[in-house]
Amino acid sequence: MEQSRPPKDISQFKGLTRLPGYAVPRRYDLCLKLDLVACTFSGTVDVDLEVVEQTEFLVLNALELEVHRVCFVSSDEKKISPSEVVLDAEDEILILGFDEKIDSPGGVLKIEFSGDLNSQLKGLYKCTYTDGEEKKNMAATQFEAVDARRCFPCWDEPALKASFKITLDVPSELTALSNMPVLEEKVGQTRKTVHFEESPLMSTYLVAVVVGLFDFIEDTTADGLKVRVYCPPGKSGQGKFSLEIAVKAIDLYTEYFSTPYPLPKLDLVAVPEFAGGAMENYGLIIYRENELFYDDLQSTSSRKQRITIVGMHEVAHMWFGNLVTMEWWTHLWLNEGFATWVSYMATDKFFPEWRVWTQFLDQCASGLSTDALESSHPIEVEVRHARSVLEIFDAISYEKGSAVIHMLQGYLGDAAFQKSLSAYMKRYAWKNAKTEDLWTVFTEELGIEVKTLMNTWTKQKGYPVILVKLKGLLLEFEQSRFLSSGKHGEGQWIVPITLCLGSHSNQKKFLLESKLGKIDMSDQLQLSTADSDEQLWIKVNVDQTGFYRVRYEQKLVSRLVRAIEQNLLSTSDKFGILDDTHALCMACQESISTLLALVDVLREEVDYIILSKLIDVCRSLVKIFYDALPDSVEDLKEYFKSILRYSAARLAWDSISGESHLNVLLRGEVLKALATFDDEGTHEEAIRRFEALLRDPSANTLSADTKRAAYISLMRKTTGGSRTCFDALLTMYRETDTVQEKERILQHVASSSDPDIMLEVLNFLVSDEVRDQDITYGLGGISLEGREVAWKWLTGNWDFIVKKYGTGVLFSHFIIDIISPFSSNEKANEIEAFFTTRLDPSFAMNLEQSLEKVRVKARWFESIRHEESLPHLVKQLLEGRSQ
Repeated sequence: MEQSRPPKDISQFKGLTRLPGYAVPRRYDLCLKLDLVACTFSGTVDVDLEVVEQTEFLVLNALELEVHRVCFVSSDEKKISPSEVVLDAEDEILILGFDEKIDSPGGVLKIEFSGDLNSQLKGLYKCTYTDGEEKKNMAATQFEAVDARRCFPCWDEPALKASFKITLDVPSELTALSNMPVLEEKVGQTRKTVHFEESPLMSTYLVAVVVGLFDFIEDTTADGLKVRVYCPPGKSGQGKFSLEIAVKAIDLYTEYFSTPYPLPKLDLVAVPEFAGGAMENYGLIIYRENELFYDDLQSTSSRKQRITIVGMHEVAHMWFGNLVTMEWWTHLWLNEGFATWVSYMATDKFFPEWRVWTQFLDQCASGLSTDALESSHPIEVEVRHARSVLEIFDAISYEKGSAVIHMLQGYLGDAAFQKSLSAYMKRYAWKNAKTEDLWTVFTEELGIEVKTLMNTWTKQKGYPVILVKLKGLLLEFEQSRFLSSGKHGEGQWIVPITLCLGSHSNQKKFLLESKLGKIDMSDQLQLSTADSDEQLWIKVNVDQTGFYRVRYEQKLVSRLVRAIEQNLLSTSDKFGILDDTHALCMACQESISTLLALVDVLREEVDYIILSKLIDVCRSLVKIFYDALPDSVEDLKEYFKSILRYSAARLAWDSISGESHLNVLLRGEVLKALATFDDEGTHEEAIRRFEALLRDPSANTLSADTKRAAYISLMRKTTGGSRTCFDALLTMYRETDTVQEKERILQHVASSSDPDIMLEVLNFLVSDEVRDQDITYGLGGISLEGREVAWKWLTGNWDFIVKKYGTGVLFSHFIIDIISPFSSNEKANEIEAFFTTRLDPSFAMNLEQSLEKVRVKARWFESIRHEESLPHLVKQLLEGRSQ
């Protein structure tokens, strides 16, 4: 009788960050059969492996799959089956234990498996579409960051690139799409088998499949590449603009990177449910519908701009991310930071009148805001747990990443920067790279040591605030880490300092490589056109190209204010002064009085980027006054409304033929702000126009750009006893078939101050009437008065929400949007206590950062209460505006 073998020790594979390197995949032959009625799938995958070392184990990734059969066929045709097959859900791995060592140099691992099409918008998932009056299921994939393993067993790490041969068995009436063109299609009575061409090398997170009912439109690039946009039947026209953008982007990037587009086709497909905005799968970019569709009547100007930037971003990934891929998620910013930066570069080239580089400052401001938290993380962040990867798809990887790239480009110059990127692209095509690899190429190409400079920005979290003092002819600089908490932070950076003196044309730049620095300004002072030293203004961080904040001594502040009054500064510089002052104020390093004085100086600004930042600052101040100085909040709102009415009167509600894109954007922002601040004139006009629209839907009383302000007004005036407009808005949501209109309504339906209405809205948002993906719109629009209702609702419905949305990208919005609006330590403590037993790696950082934002505001709250002159100052400002 044969003695049974003891079980193998598989505990050695628990808790590992990366898969053990016993074998690496070279090619996947993947076949999937989809049952869209039962919402299940089955499949086989044959993986050509290179066996790196003799082993009794093969360890790969798998999650929420059933494994039916496994065998390994060695290169010498020896077939062996594992004695142990263990699916470890906690570590998301499939462990195959063999009774004898695999000692051949390679072979094929064959696995049969099955799974369910989930409804949480990750892995291979189901979503619904309407065919006539009937709702039907379709399927799509979202594998980034670590969800290819939900679809098929694989080595689900970006460095383990392989080629993919994909075959799909699907209902015959549906369109099947994947990364590569169709090689062959065999159609039966009810089903068809679609064979796709084998792909070049790519990472598992870029594999994609979509199966649904589509029409398409197509165009070709200058090099003859076929580009298609797939849309639901009857909506192809709404994909035309995105198709134009994709074709332009491919032509531009082919030239810019000196590298041709790497695949034989590019498809863009809109699916009805998608967790993110879009995903850059190789050769098959998947979008949520409102990020792809543009309609002249239904889409706002801001949506047109966003569609352009998103399209440029996703196509850029075909090079930055897909052709050259990060080695591990630590280097995610190489994908996202560069794609974000280059999307603005491309958009500016095709639409210079949009002045998107000034709007890029909003990207930088978002990165600066997040990176000022103690709970921030470096651009290159160590990733230890697969699920925690999702949290670094944030403002640090995208906004800070793109901002430090923009800073480096400004330091090196456009031509040198482009030359280095092209060389990097050629060297690492079809390979993986680390951040250090990029800096090595820059150094070799330019003869300038870049690594030491850039390591200070990518390997440590945070950024500096530069204190600037003028002593005689010496300008002194001192850097320290800026924290919104006001605490002392560690860190030192090599800072590319730029400054101008008395004129934008009189500039100087240098590297601040230590904590303290000084420069002799005698030459520049002699060149200055200022009348006297007392009038000389100095602006550091010219056009805000540097990722740092600036704090000036008081005499320099006064001179800058005078320069703003005399309109001597660029738009970008005025934006930077306002943004820095606001941030310093929140950190209690500057007074509210100083910030309000600056707001007053900028009160007659008409430039879009300045006025939109001014609106952001006003909102921020109203929110903190609501808690800290409730008796003065109405005066403050009235003062801000008096500023905004000037622009509202200039722009009016109706668009003017031939007006600029930026004026159209500004009209929407100004009216939205007035509605939010409860301006009665805006409310009355909004409701009048809305009621006229209800009487005659063809009436042009509200444009796509002004509807948002109208919907805020409707909800601000809605109470339990006065809900006619609210009910009409819900009816409009239910009856409209345009995603743009649904999004607009969802964004503002939570604007009410009435607690009963707020609760009704929250329950509506998680009902079956709202697609899961669209929860992001509703949660982002919760009114300040509704935050307590929202928090109690979240705690009371916690289990339901986790079950419905999972703990992924969508779920993070429940944490960020419901927790961040509070501003007391008591509330932070209450929230912290609730999560003591509910914390999960997928949202741990989002929770920590949201709580820190609450505590930062709590400290600001106390500071404001001790600034005793504030109520009087607000009244003075208001009286000054009313005279």
